[in-house]
Amino acid sequence: YYRKGFGLGREVQQALESDYAGDVVNLLREGDNHLSIGEVSVTLAKEFGFCYGVERAVEYAYQTRRKFPDRRLFLVGEIIHNPHVNANLRQMGIEMLEPLPNAADGEVRFDYSAVRQEDVVILPAFGVTIADFTALRGHGCVLVDTTCGSVLNVWKRVEGYARDAYTAVIHGKHYHEETKATASQVMKYPGGRYLVVFNMEEARGVCDYIEQGGDAEALSRRFQGRHSPGFDFTRDLERVGIANQTTMLSGESLAIAEEFRRSMERRHGSGAVAEHFRTFDTICSATQERQDAVVALLREPLDVMVVVGGYNSSNTTHLAALVETHGVPVYHIEDASCVDAATGTIRHQPVGQKQEVEVTGWLGAAQRIGVTAGASTPNNKVGETIARIAATAGLDRELSVLLAS
Repeated sequence: YYRKGFGLGREVQQALESDYAGDVVNLLREGDNHLSIGEVSVTLAKEFGFCYGVERAVEYAYQTRRKFPDRRLFLVGEIIHNPHVNANLRQMGIEMLEPLPNAADGEVRFDYSAVRQEDVVILPAFGVTIADFTALRGHGCVLVDTTCGSVLNVWKRVEGYARDAYTAVIHGKHYHEETKATASQVMKYPGGRYLVVFNMEEARGVCDYIEQGGDAEALSRRFQGRHSPGFDFTRDLERVGIANQTTMLSGESLAIAEEFRRSMERRHGSGAVAEHFRTFDTICSATQERQDAVVALLREPLDVMVVVGGYNSSNTTHLAALVETHGVPVYHIEDASCVDAATGTIRHQPVGQKQEVEVTGWLGAAQRIGVTAGASTPNNKVGETIARIAATAGLDRELSVLLAS
């Protein structure tokens, strides 16, 4: 069982740079994240792209391949939510285990029957559930754990809640790998309880029940599949501890925590809040830094903003949502292929939707363009996007001159 790599960082560094570095991003960094291309200015958020946890996870996967060149390598799901990174790992011969369809919540969601004792299995940056971990340990295979330290910090908090008989209320997406893994940590303790809320609206519904009571069966149906087995909305909301999926919007997580605190104060009185309520801000620093950088960038006048990253990347979708709240036109794209310079079209996933749409003339006469990327997006994909934007504006030659100078 390995959690700290194999000391092969230098050996894989060239491969990592070849696969993920980008000349266009380097050019912007030389200009303090700003680049003028003809009459168009492109500004890159101060913090964007690969965070430390993602860099570590991807590097460990490369180290694992280097360490075990002749063994079969498996990865539990995706190492991070970026299609290009995962495609690179497949090309390296790392087989990705897919979740089983219709698997019961809380049970092992992957088929490990093909895994043999001599095989190597990589655990993703999101972590895995206790059931998955136990199943893999039962196979006796080598495990390489790339779980992000920020995720481990959340696990520590919810374990503390469960140990002290507080229900863990987790602000997150119940279907997300990280949230499932976090919820499973609660169940290590007898009587451990958890409830997952997605947004303030859902949190407010739970808080109303805490303060006023109501129809517990209706609330249970509303949160079906998002709470621990046998959850009792009367018994299990007496004492709650707040945690969150690390990639959620920080402001919303903090607001939800405050909403629960106020409800406990109204229900039990200000003097008893500490007996019924706990909270820790478990948004990871990288997620917070990228959100703060977007807010700072939006203080400048921008005509349009492009957010680059996987559509299933939680932190990336939240960056796009953050831009939208500031009234700036935003396009969340998976990669540069979504930008067609020849036709002037862009394929993007609108905020709050799950399907791509295509828009013509999206760039128009925009001259002040902001760009950012989620924590799982490599620099080369950011640079390719900026190059496509320049080409759409008819400035690809100008960009080529800047790169050559």
